[in-house]
Amino acid sequence: LGLKVSYLPFIIRALALTLPKHKKLNCRLDLENNRVIYNRYYNIGIAVDTPDGLVVPVIKDADRKSIYEIAAAIADLSNRARDRKLTLEEIRQGTFTLTNYGSLAGIHGVPVINYPEVAILGVGRIREVPVVKNGQVVPGMVLPLSMSFDHRIVDGGDAARFLLDLMALLSEPAAMLMM
Repeated sequence: LGLKVSYLPFIIRALALTLPKHKKLNCRLDLENNRVIYNRYYNIGIAVDTPDGLVVPVIKDADRKSIYEIAAAIADLSNRARDRKLTLEEIRQGTFTLTNYGSLAGIHGVPVINYPEVAILGVGRIREVPVVKNGQVVPGMVLPLSMSFDHRIVDGGDAARFLLDLMALLSEPAAMLMM
């Protein structure tokens, strides 16, 4: 089939499965009408580095897509973003954004919220590092995560609970194939 499946589709799938339990993180600000709009759909924006700068195409209804469908959407949207062939509709209506600075060898970063969304997840490069498991130091794969959020809507406790649920899914990626 020729489609490369990296960790990114698993991360997006985990986001789409985690967001329904954390409604504050899947909303948008409507400052003109002084309100918060809670979304009932899960459209994940993916930051794509292009020769013309950063573009954020949106994987619509990510919660309804399989890992393979998400991987295909990432490949298609990323290629068309670099070729400047996205439509306006493909960069609108995101509800949560993922930025992957790990794809450029970054380990840690501070992602900037994609307004009018209220949160963004940053993903660093997966690395093998020493970890403690069962009282022993062993090699382990670690995925650095960082998150920025709008404190007018989301507090640190909300963000921490979200990250805990997300990390639980990411620690067993094969289980998401059945969800």
